Amino acid sequence: MSLFGTDGMRAVFGTPPLDRATVQAVGYWFARLSLRAEPRAGSRPLLILGGDTRDSREQIQGWLATAVRAAGADVRSAGIVPTPAVAFLVGELAAAGGIVVSASHNSYTDNGLKLIGADGFKVDPAAEREIEDRIAAAGTDGAGGSAALREEPGLADRYLDHLRASLPGGRPLEGLRLAIDAANGAAAPHAERLFRALGADCHVTCDRPDGRNINRDCGSTCTDRIVALTLETGSDLGASFDGDADRAILCDHLGRVGDGDALLYVWASWLAERDELPGRRIVATTMSNMGLERALARRGIQVLRCGVGDREVAETMRREGVRLGGEQSGHLLDLNLATTGDGLLTAASVAAIVASSGRSLAGLAAGFQRFPQVLRNVTVREKLPLENVPGLSDAVASVERDLGSSGRVLLRYSGTEPLARVMIEGPDQGRIEGLCDRITRVIEAELGAGHPP
Repeated sequence: MSLFGTDGMRAVFGTPPLDRATVQAVGYWFARLSLRAEPRAGSRPLLILGGDTRDSREQIQGWLATAVRAAGADVRSAGIVPTPAVAFLVGELAAAGGIVVSASHNSYTDNGLKLIGADGFKVDPAAEREIEDRIAAAGTDGAGGSAALREEPGLADRYLDHLRASLPGGRPLEGLRLAIDAANGAAAPHAERLFRALGADCHVTCDRPDGRNINRDCGSTCTDRIVALTLETGSDLGASFDGDADRAILCDHLGRVGDGDALLYVWASWLAERDELPGRRIVATTMSNMGLERALARRGIQVLRCGVGDREVAETMRREGVRLGGEQSGHLLDLNLATTGDGLLTAASVAAIVASSGRSLAGLAAGFQRFPQVLRNVTVREKLPLENVPGLSDAVASVERDLGSSGRVLLRYSGTEPLARVMIEGPDQGRIEGLCDRITRVIEAELGAGHPP
C-alpha cells in the first residue's frame, strides 16, 4: 500500500485515499506513533490541525479529530492557516505533531494531508511507510463519524506575531508598495494583515476564497495575475502564493517574474555579504537552473544539490549544516527562522532586502543569468522504472552526447501526479526544445495515458 508522495498524501476528495476510512486510519496511526515518540506525563498529548480554504477542509478535519481522539490525544485547530503555521504551532505549543489539510497548488476538487513531527519538520519517509504498514495490517475500519472541532483564530495570530518578530526592525517594509496575490488560499486571511503591519502599502487580489476558487487562474502557478497587478498599481514588488502558502513567486517593478532560483540568489548574496551564510553554501534541488550555480560561484557561494521536494531540501540542510535552501518552485527555507518552506516569510524577507538595500529586485537579481531550460510533463498510465522503459536510455544518452558539457538532462516522476517530468538545460532554447521532443516521444509511445500497454 502506497499512500504518500513527495509531499504528503493527495487525491480527489472522497476517493481513496481521501475517503473517510483512509483519512481516519492515517490520523489514528499518526497520532499513535506520535504519542509513542513523544510521551507526556500528566496530560493528554496534543496534535495541531490546520489547512487551506477548500470546501472539503472542515469535513476532513472533523474526521481527523475523531481519529486522533480515539488514539488518545487531544486536538486543536488553527483553522485556515498556511502549512508553516502548523509547523510553527507544533513547537510553540509543545505538541506531539500536526496535520495540514491541503492539496497545495492543485484545484479545489483535490485535498490532502501533510504530517508534521514533534520537531516541526515534515515527517520522514520511514514514518510514512510505518503508517502505511499499520494500515495494511489493521485495515481502515476505525472510529467513524466526524467530531465537532472549534477553530481558534488566536493560533494564527501567534504565527503572524512570530513572522513579524523574525524580521529586523519594527516596520522594515516602510515605504514599500507591494502587490499580493493570495491565491484564494491559506494566505488570504493573513497576507494583507502581515505586510501592512510590516509597513508596506498593499494592493491585494484573490483574497476572497469561496471554497472552490483556490488557485483558479491565480497564485504562484499562474503569474500573469500578479504581474498585471504589480504594473497596474506601480508597485515595487509583487508576491504570489500557492494554495497552502508554503511557497512564493515574486516579480519586480517591471513585471519580470523571479522564481525560487532568483530569490535564492538574492537572499544568499545578501546573507553572504553580511557574513551570515555559514560555510558560504546553500542547498538547491536537481531542478534548479545551472545558472544559479554559476552566478553564486562568482560570489564564492557553493550550491549543494539534493532530490526534489522541500522535505529533501530541509533534510539536506540539517545534515550539512546549511542555513538557506529551496526549490525553483518557490519553496524557500531559512533554518534560522523556520522548519518548512514559508511563502509569507520568503516574500517578507526578500521585500525587506529590497527595502533595506534601496535597490529594486531586478537590480539585486541582475547577476543571475538563467540557462535556457525546458520542462515537459507527460501524463503516464503507469510509473514503470525509467531505466526499464524501452528505448528511453538510448534517447537520453543521445541527447546527452549532443549537449556535451554545456547542458544536462533530468528525468523523474511526479510524486503526487501521474506525470513523467523531462527537464533539459542547454545553451540554446530552440535546440533544447527539439532535444526534449526526442525524449518525450519515447515516453509517450511507451507509457502515455492515451496508449494501451
